[in-house]
Amino acid sequence: MREDNLRVLAGSANPKLAEDIAKQLNTRLGQMLLTRFSDGEVRVKIEESMRGMDVFVIQPTSAPVNEHVMELLIILDALRRASVERITVVMPYYGYARQDKKVKPREPIAARLIADLITLAGASRVLCIDLHAEQIQGFFTIPVDHLYGGPLVADYLIGEQVHGQEVVVVSPDEGGVGRAQSLAQQLDAGLAIIHKRRPEPNRSEVVSVVGQVEGKTCIVIDDIIDTGGSIVGGVDALKLRGAARILVACTHGVLSGPAVQRLSDCEAVEQVLLTDTICQPEDKLNEKFVCLSVAPLLAEAIDRIHRGASVSELFLPYL
Repeated sequence: MREDNLRVLAGSANPKLAEDIAKQLNTRLGQMLLTRFSDGEVRVKIEESMRGMDVFVIQPTSAPVNEHVMELLIILDALRRASVERITVVMPYYGYARQDKKVKPREPIAARLIADLITLAGASRVLCIDLHAEQIQGFFTIPVDHLYGGPLVADYLIGEQVHGQEVVVVSPDEGGVGRAQSLAQQLDAGLAIIHKRRPEPNRSEVVSVVGQVEGKTCIVIDDIIDTGGSIVGGVDALKLRGAARILVACTHGVLSGPAVQRLSDCEAVEQVLLTDTICQPEDKLNEKFVCLSVAPLLAEAIDRIHRGASVSELFLPYL
C-alpha cells in the first residue's frame, strides 16, 4: 500500500469516534455527502476521488440499527463503483450479533445475513471489537480482524488501584466466562460466574452464583448492556451474597429503554464502565458512567492493516 492512499470515511452512526480516529491517524475524514431523500431513502455521494485508495469506513450498526446497516451498504456500493483499491468496514459494534444461531425452529440467523450483505456490497475486510459470539468471524468469506475491549477496562481499573486478590471478576452468564477469565488474569483477580436462565429475550432470572464474592470488590463484565435488567439482577444477587463493592463494565453500551435509569437507581452499582463504540448523547449519561475511548485502539489497528503489519500483536501483552 502507498503511504498516501489512506482514506477514512464516516457514516452517521458515530461521527465523533470517526473524527477521533482520524486525528489519531493524523489525517482528515474523507468528503462524502450523506443525506436522505424526501421519502427517507439514503443518499450517498463521494465528493472526492477514491480511485486506488485504501478506504476505511467507520460505521457501528447501533440504533437505529436498520438505518445504519442500510447506510453502510449504500456507502460500500458507492465506494466499489468508485474504483477503490480496498474497503475495510470498521464496525466497532456489530448489530444483529445476538441473532447468531437458531435457538428455536423457524428462527433466522440474522448475524450471518448481515455478514453476507456487507460482503456482497463490496467490503474487502472487516474490523470489529468484542463480537457477541466469536463464530461470527466465520460467517464472513473475507478477512475479519477482531479486537478486544477488555484491556482498555483492565488498564483503567489498574490505574484506579482496583486489582489483586481482593477483586473478583464476575461473568453475568456462562457465555461470558472467557471474557471474564481474561480480565481476571489481567487484574490478578479471582473469578465468579452467575448462573441464570433466560425465559425470553431481554429477561433473565438468577439461579446461583459460583465463586467467592463475600467481602470482595466485584467487577461484572459483559460485552453488551441492553436494557440493564440482566445486569441489575446479577448485581442484586452479588449484594445478597456479601459483595463489598460492585462495578459494572461492558464494551457496548446499547442502553436501550430503562437501562440508564435502572443502573443509576441501583445503589449497589458504584460505577459503570463502557466504551464509545456506540455514540451516547451528551445528556444521556450521568456521573456514575465512565466512557473509555476505543479511538486509539482502532487507529492503531487501521494503521497496521494499511501497512500490512500484524494486528494480533496489539494484544500480545494480554495473552
